[in-house]
Amino acid sequence: MNTPELPNLIHYAIPFFIATVIIEVLLTAKLKTEDYDYKDAASSIAMGLGNVAIGLVSKALVLGAFYVVYNTVHLFEIPFVWWAWLLVFFADDFAYYWFHRISHESRFFWASHVVHHSSQHYNLSTALRQTWSGSFYSFIFWLPLVFIGFHPLMILTQMSISLLYQYWIHTELIGKMPKWFEAVFNTPSHHRVHHATNPQYLDRNHAGILIIWDKFFGTFEPEVEQPVYGLVSNIDTHNPIKIALHEWISMFKDVGNAKTSLGNKLKYLIKPPGWKHDGTGILSTKLREDWKNSKQN
Repeated sequence: MNTPELPNLIHYAIPFFIATVIIEVLLTAKLKTEDYDYKDAASSIAMGLGNVAIGLVSKALVLGAFYVVYNTVHLFEIPFVWWAWLLVFFADDFAYYWFHRISHESRFFWASHVVHHSSQHYNLSTALRQTWSGSFYSFIFWLPLVFIGFHPLMILTQMSISLLYQYWIHTELIGKMPKWFEAVFNTPSHHRVHHATNPQYLDRNHAGILIIWDKFFGTFEPEVEQPVYGLVSNIDTHNPIKIALHEWISMFKDVGNAKTSLGNKLKYLIKPPGWKHDGTGILSTKLREDWKNSKQN
């Protein structure tokens, strides 16, 4: 099969990221929607630059893993043609939904994904606040696509397209999109919900490009009240190293310090964030349930 030369889209997009962040800062100041937190934005940009640098290694390893699987076994020989790009668009978006959802439901995956949620602000710089560790193991959610027969380069390119799409939805300057667009695609409104700590918004709207997966699997929540951004327990730091590692450190401390069985210790890696072996932890599902009960009373 002829393999085309495919560009690194993220690297080409960096000037666009810089330009649009500057434009958003100017618009925020002009519209006086809020005071722009430059330290927070600088932290997000630092996380993004670190992600790009580490990606030089992690993407090579991921591509290598994809090729090992692809060259060992794949069900179909899917060529680089228009209909294959359409198929991989839906396949990648479906894989991303489950990766993103599990990243909120399993602390091991949350330990890297929490980086993206650690800002208490919501703007284009927040989109750049990316993990330094997650790309080394999150690729397992895309291995089924390789097994089916999508070429590794096609998968990585579509993953980059998805990441680029999700950049523009990190803003408060865009309200609601047209109803038909809101019904099908992920939008700033839908993603503001995802970044919010309001109880009804916790662990909702895991979409990449298409919001249809959340609606189908019951994790959709519309934006109603003003979102409050950040974490349930905020870390209040602008230090990139602390942002990148704080949850890993906290998780392994829980594993080491918990006076319980080995099986329960391992559950600190598998169970959702907030889980405690003695039942004292508070999960997002409980916070949502309490909110629903309060609305009914």
